[in-house]
Amino acid sequence: MKEWQRTLIILSVSQLLTAIGFSMIFPFLPNFVNALGSSTGTSLVFWAGAVFSAQALTMMVASPLWGALADRWGRKPMVVRAMFGGAVIILLMGFARSAEELTLLRAVQGLITGTGAAANALIASITPRERSGYAMGVLQTALWSGVAVGPVLGGILADLYGFRVAFVVTAVLLTIGGFLVTFGVHEEFEPAQRSGKGVLGDWGSILATHGVAVAYATRFTATLGRGLLVPVLPLFIPLIMVGSEGVSTVIGLVIGISSATGTLSAIYLGNLGDRIGHKRVLVWSALVAALAYIPMSLVHHPWQLLVLNALSGAAIGGVMPSISALLTGYSTQSNVGSAFGLDNSVMSASRAVAPLVGVGVASLFGYRSAFIAGSIIYLLTLIVGATWLPRTRERRREAEAVSSATRERAH
Repeated sequence: MKEWQRTLIILSVSQLLTAIGFSMIFPFLPNFVNALGSSTGTSLVFWAGAVFSAQALTMMVASPLWGALADRWGRKPMVVRAMFGGAVIILLMGFARSAEELTLLRAVQGLITGTGAAANALIASITPRERSGYAMGVLQTALWSGVAVGPVLGGILADLYGFRVAFVVTAVLLTIGGFLVTFGVHEEFEPAQRSGKGVLGDWGSILATHGVAVAYATRFTATLGRGLLVPVLPLFIPLIMVGSEGVSTVIGLVIGISSATGTLSAIYLGNLGDRIGHKRVLVWSALVAALAYIPMSLVHHPWQLLVLNALSGAAIGGVMPSISALLTGYSTQSNVGSAFGLDNSVMSASRAVAPLVGVGVASLFGYRSAFIAGSIIYLLTLIVGATWLPRTRERRREAEAVSSATRERAH
């Protein structure tokens, strides 16, 4: 087994543990806020929203900085930092005494975590470029597997032992993942010669690289299209199940099924992208997602929504790793950490905006209109990707031409 394959396995296991942990606490955070109460007497509805947005906003700010440090100090230290740091903060959340304390800790969590971006940067730096789609698909599968399993485990723990135990278990899982990376991953890191322009100059160079800004735009819209349904589905499903039992179970199934099918499709579609091109997989996957969202607005039975959300999840399982693979192809070994740090910042910004967009559209035009909005967003992803994204092979030829010209000038 090659070193990059061994590292991919270890990072995938740690990513799975991390995803299980974070998704265990995510579903019941608003309930935990209500149980804690406010020490200042302010609205708990406000704090229920702030506890989500605080983490996304601080991660949006911090991720590019951690990415730049990864290019200077190594990518493995950033993965270890995110896991052990996250374990400490999550453990402290289990002892929060008020909604204000919980929100503050969530903001700190956003500043020091970002395990997904760190793992992506490490894998992108050691994986052969022709296998990048497969590697990103494996990481995506580990992530979505954890997201599919975590809420169920978190709900069971919360029902049996209370909310706080789930935070302790999450901290343990992150600690195990941190030790796996610390002792199982070997990185031979040699920092590249810097441009002398500083961090801001490096970010500017990345954004100026042909295709990178467009890839970030597709990441933002794809994350937005997926995230806007998060607050809508728990409110919409009871409306089509009036008088029926097991509403909470159905909500969990509908939300979880997209992660499950995305888990199954990510490796296959990532591997397919390595053969036929990641841009092509991205465009066709975005088209399928857009088409699957439209009939969701017409459903009258939960099983219809379940099937369609499964289809959209499988399609999104092709979109996300394709964008990661394209970014890997556009970036260089010396700036891949910064590239994925900025990428995580873009995703965090989209996650912060998505619930507001979903609730806003549903409030103005009704719940069913949110599915149409999601379809439009994925059509926009398709159009942007098909029109402006260069193929990684073209970018590689450009990079080789620039490198050749530089060598000729040197001689």
